Amino acid sequence: MDAFAPIAPDWTQPAVHAFDFRCPQCGASSRQAEKVWLNRRAPVYTADYTRKWQEFYHCSCGCVWWAWSSDRPPEPEAAEFVNEATLPDVSPDSPNTEQGDENGDES
Repeated sequence: MDAFAPIAPDWTQPAVHAFDFRCPQCGASSRQAEKVWLNRRAPVYTADYTRKWQEFYHCSCGCVWWAWSSDRPPEPEAAEFVNEATLPDVSPDSPNTEQGDENGDES
């Protein structure tokens, strides 16, 4: 898999936005991803004219997620950024609110 391929691979289609730059399902870091694709062809420019792009990750748990390149933690802090204190407390029976409304309804 070429992380810099010009066309998005099919596996990126179901991606969910991860706000903490880690897998939203299991908490794994981006370095543990099985597949990576960087959307470098469609950068977004911020108010201060800096560029950011989407980074897509396919986690070993099966979750596909993306985050903005500007949200990546600095390297020295990356190990501290992902710790048990920041992992979500999600049970297997919890509704997936990413795809529906706040109550987990998909209608």
